[in-house]
Amino acid sequence: MINTVLVANRGEIACRILRACNEAGLNSIAIYAPNDAGTLFTELASRSVRLEGETIADTYLNQQQILAIAVEYGADAIHPGFGFLSERADFAQAVIDAGINWIGPAPQAIEMMGDKMTARMTMKAAGVPVIPGEEIDSDDEAEMVAAIVESSQRVGYPLLLKASSGGGGKGMRKVEDPDELVEAIMSARREAITAFGDGRVYVERLLTGSKHVEIQILADKHGRTIHLGERECSVQRRHQKVFEESPCPVMTEGLRSRMGEAAVLAAKAVDYVGAGTVEFLLAANGEFFFLEMNTRIQVEHPVTEMVTGVDLVREQLRIAAGEPMSCGELMMRGHSIEVRLYAEDASNNFLPAIGPLAIFRAPQGPGIRLDTGVREGDLVTPNYDPMLAKLIVWAPSRSEALQRMRRALDEFVVLGTTTNIRFLRELCDNRDVVSGRTDTMLIERVWPDGWHPDYEETTLDAALMAAAISESAGLHRAVVAQAGIESGPTSPFQTLNRRYP
Repeated sequence: MINTVLVANRGEIACRILRACNEAGLNSIAIYAPNDAGTLFTELASRSVRLEGETIADTYLNQQQILAIAVEYGADAIHPGFGFLSERADFAQAVIDAGINWIGPAPQAIEMMGDKMTARMTMKAAGVPVIPGEEIDSDDEAEMVAAIVESSQRVGYPLLLKASSGGGGKGMRKVEDPDELVEAIMSARREAITAFGDGRVYVERLLTGSKHVEIQILADKHGRTIHLGERECSVQRRHQKVFEESPCPVMTEGLRSRMGEAAVLAAKAVDYVGAGTVEFLLAANGEFFFLEMNTRIQVEHPVTEMVTGVDLVREQLRIAAGEPMSCGELMMRGHSIEVRLYAEDASNNFLPAIGPLAIFRAPQGPGIRLDTGVREGDLVTPNYDPMLAKLIVWAPSRSEALQRMRRALDEFVVLGTTTNIRFLRELCDNRDVVSGRTDTMLIERVWPDGWHPDYEETTLDAALMAAAISESAGLHRAVVAQAGIESGPTSPFQTLNRRYP
């Protein structure tokens, strides 16, 4: 039985979890850093409690302070969301030791899957196919370098070096020439030590032209483990996902069944409980290999919800409370696509941007969902991840879903800070995306010199933006007339979108 959930997170995912708690009739507690005061997620909770401190380490990563708040305000469960403390086995154990329900898998499962070498060995033992490679379990620098040099001859080039405790591309290096290997090992090791305090690095064969396909799993405390189909997340930049969809365009029933069975095997191998994701690389010949397991809710979970009708966060709450999961057999209907809207300059190597959300007007209409933690008037700062929102669409077919996403992006207006909306819009028209022939190298292949819009901002654009921000119809008509735009739309937003379709 759970009565009060403390959400140990912020922003969009905190909003998502708090709304699920509200629908479930549960009390909820939001915790917030001083620079998050008055933001959307703090208003969705039954109670909001300010964290002491200024830095992330002092606030959202401060385990002792979060646990003290949970005890003081009577939380009997903690949901970590994603990021921050979500995959910290020590925090999960501390929550359990405090007599509070941990909404996630057991600490042992988090620890086993958080160490990539341990995860590889566990999957091998369970019969789950892994990428050809070798584990180098040594902390000694000279010993590790010698072992990787030796194993590289068996693995073959090109190869990929990976930090055992890595994530988000940190501690990862692609090596195509043996002469580059030693320097790449040292570089990956230095980055891994800085990021994770763990310099262990191992080697895998680099699989080019592969798709990144992941399987959503659910497991309850009554011995039931199921999968809820797949998501394709191949379109990435710097190992960060940009465009996700379900189902995978090349998936067959037979392949889904085999991948699903492998994901369930992976979950059972670590006695998994809760919602999790098993990630695979899918080769062009239909072979697939275990990549990693994420022991938390994923950023891209909404596309699975849209095609299955399963509320994954509500299922997490049920499972943590000891109830059996409510979903039956897998049923996937239609097609769903998600894009991640970032405050970033896509034309400048996707560098994060800051500024006020002077205008934040989201698209509306059938089949459109927006998961966000911001609203008009908020200030985008460099303090946190620059993701502003996740735009999700659903339609009966993939082609209709793509068209709906195009329409939604055309209607989405954000002014005051730079965003990647126009990049996302162009991505939806890319021929490989349209045909479903995506792979993990798509962005690098299509835009090897970086993405650059096929227009230059003009004085007219600045005037249109000023008209949009002021919402002055008279000013807009004057700008349109002066520019000589024939039969211009009545809204400054529409004019901006037509100039940049």
